[in-house]
Amino acid sequence: MKEHRVWVEKYRPEKLSEIVGQNSVIDRLQKFVENQSLPHLLFAGPPGNGKTTAALCVAKELFGEKWRQNFLELNASDERGIDTVRTRVKDYARTRPVGKFSYKIIYLDESDALTSEAQQALRRTMEMYSDTCRFILACNYSSKIIEPIQSRCAVFRFKRLAEEDIGRVLKKIAREEEIKLKDDGIEAIIYVSEGDLRRAINILQASSALEEEISEDVVYQVSATASPGEVKDMINLALNNDFEEARGKLMELLVNQGLAGDDILQQMHREIFDLDIPDPVKVKLIDRLGELDFRLVEGANERIQLEAALAYLSRLGNRMSS
Repeated sequence: MKEHRVWVEKYRPEKLSEIVGQNSVIDRLQKFVENQSLPHLLFAGPPGNGKTTAALCVAKELFGEKWRQNFLELNASDERGIDTVRTRVKDYARTRPVGKFSYKIIYLDESDALTSEAQQALRRTMEMYSDTCRFILACNYSSKIIEPIQSRCAVFRFKRLAEEDIGRVLKKIAREEEIKLKDDGIEAIIYVSEGDLRRAINILQASSALEEEISEDVVYQVSATASPGEVKDMINLALNNDFEEARGKLMELLVNQGLAGDDILQQMHREIFDLDIPDPVKVKLIDRLGELDFRLVEGANERIQLEAALAYLSRLGNRMSS
């Protein structure tokens, strides 16, 4: 009987060398582990690219079987106030490690969510207990971490994973789970995940629960994402002055497929770069989409704003044809 586990956890690498797509980062981390000398670390980069996995692998390779007793993981977005730093973090940092180890590790995920006051308290804690504890801070935006903390850490920047890296992992999981993953299904997962391996694996698992053979149609259905071809057709119809047909496509995406307006706008943004139109026109389109995105964030009606986008496309199409 197959294990009914979340595949992200089931296929999480156990060693640094197994992490894909971050070779320069992993090489530096392995040297720290080999020397048993670990400074405070700051992991920065987009979600789903191996920051948490790298922290867990460092702990496992440093502490072996006792890694759980010497590793504390906290999500700073849940416990982001100064009281958390003054109590839970400080209490753990001041205790001696279990076993014959020089220090233990505190991993603060999403540390860019910590308030400024909490970061100031954390800076002092990192100073006071550096003999018994090392901190690994993970964040999406390193600019949100105060300079005194950044200067105390070795900074590692995780990049978005390449398409071939994600494809290789998906094929490996498909083989081990004995599921049929078509080539267009892989391309669709890569398109939807946008370099986020965690999201890609979750989409693969959800798709496998829906159909035995995973194609692009299944992926777009599971991920609640419009097909790139549908979005591109809608844009081209508007540019070719067929506004009513383009509006019909938009209603299909909004009503029948139940997509959110901001998701459609983001996909329009992605598809514009592949359109066969002059660059100055692309510049105008990107500028207008940025304005519409701001309006949606401020609470404007998504249907009206998206129809306004199509109307603007039709006007541009008229100018190009005249």
